[in-house]
Amino acid sequence: MFCLCVFLQLAALERQIFDFLGFQWAPILGNFLQIIVVILGLFGTIQFRPRYIVVYTVWTALWVTWNVFIICFYLEVGGLSKETDLMTFNISMHRSWWREHGPGCIRRVVRPSSPGILEDYSYVSVTGCIIDFQYLEVIHSAIQILLSLIGFVYACYVISIFMEEEDSFDFIGGLDTYSYRQPPQEHVELKPVKPVGK
Repeated sequence: MFCLCVFLQLAALERQIFDFLGFQWAPILGNFLQIIVVILGLFGTIQFRPRYIVVYTVWTALWVTWNVFIICFYLEVGGLSKETDLMTFNISMHRSWWREHGPGCIRRVVRPSSPGILEDYSYVSVTGCIIDFQYLEVIHSAIQILLSLIGFVYACYVISIFMEEEDSFDFIGGLDTYSYRQPPQEHVELKPVKPVGK
């Protein structure tokens, strides 16, 4: 579980860095929650706390759903458009960092030629990208989904082990067959009590 958590943390941190560079606030919030819940799941595994692992398991299902949404968003499935400001909560007009800085991309700043536009406002032209930015975002989300599904299966396995251990634990004086107490009798014999001193 430790190695899996390390991979999950590294993938989430890498994604967090590039989402910060692109001012993608919705993914930043999701990545932050992912980092916290993975730490919680690791702590629950080390400390034998199944409730923390259950929280991790529920979050993993939500995380997979979020990454499927991101894939649909960047592939423009179902009326979604990657040109909207949905990932920035409509606060800014930033886009994915990979749009201008992907592998092989040549970025050129072009000044507008119209006289009515401010001089400092410029357009960015990107050419020569080996992989389009939307496919890089899809690859990131697919890796997150793959790691999360492995983590989900492993978390379910750990929860089942913890539950079996709780069921098989022998409490002192419990209701097991090896108890030092006598098993309860169905009929209790009543005997008269003789008064003391007579």
